[in-house]
Amino acid sequence: MLQFILRRLAVMIVTMICLTLVVFYLVNLEPNLKKLALEQNNNRMTEEAVESWLVKEGYRRPLLERYAEWMGNAVTGDFGRSTRFRKPVAEVLGPRIGYTGTLMFWVMITMVPAALLIGVLAGMREGSKTDRSLSVVSIASTATPEYVSGILFTVLFASWLGVLKGVSKAGGINFNNFALPVMTMAIYGMGYIARMTRASMAEVMTAQYIRTARLKGLSFRAQVLRHALRNALIAPFTVIMLQFPWLLTGVVIVEKLFNYKGFGWTLVEAADNNDIDLLLSCSLVSVVVVLLTQLISDIGYAYLNPRIRVN
Repeated sequence: MLQFILRRLAVMIVTMICLTLVVFYLVNLEPNLKKLALEQNNNRMTEEAVESWLVKEGYRRPLLERYAEWMGNAVTGDFGRSTRFRKPVAEVLGPRIGYTGTLMFWVMITMVPAALLIGVLAGMREGSKTDRSLSVVSIASTATPEYVSGILFTVLFASWLGVLKGVSKAGGINFNNFALPVMTMAIYGMGYIARMTRASMAEVMTAQYIRTARLKGLSFRAQVLRHALRNALIAPFTVIMLQFPWLLTGVVIVEKLFNYKGFGWTLVEAADNNDIDLLLSCSLVSVVVVLLTQLISDIGYAYLNPRIRVN
């Protein structure tokens, strides 16, 4: 197991370097650099003035040299300075990640238990009315994009029920910019986990050891709780862990839609304003989160499945 983890860590580090290098190259393309120079100075600057500013700020140094410097500073916690917020990137990004972390926590708390319950109930009796009804609900929730359900929730609560009282201007938490994003993301992700759980549960219920338990006279409840449930949850565990990368991409749309000033909102602001250092830091955070969740998923799956450990 230790060798397995070390190999995964090595692959993760190489992948992180390659991905961050690609992002670094893209954000440092010539049009982006010229746009940054104009935004930070005067939009009527001449070509000579733009070139002079880029040389002065160090953007004309070799790309690999600047990447190595940026990565070295990032390892020590120095992510540069945000040109959009006029302060160090760490001071901007830290609280925003905290806001998104809170949002993601409540999405998982809401989404995972409900999805597992729906999937188990549907898979216990494959082909029954309960299975068909819950499957329709799962498919409908997954087929509805976040921006569609988010708009529908906004219309429902704002226009019909009159609950919403305006959006937050300081990134604070209220019903408008917190509860609705949680509902929007949880419902969208719930269907996918429920479908995977249902398929796994239906497969387990036809296994030989379940038939043996049935022949021994065990009640249906005992068959499910003692034998089927634990094995059926092995596959959904991987799916659940892989929801974290999806949540990072999902918050970009949802946070902007509900003006929830977390990581996704900050990423959009950095892209809109060509904030290179902030954009690079957001990409680094995304890469680290995706790779770490994949590592935890692989380790957890190997731990839950004895055949993987033996191999």
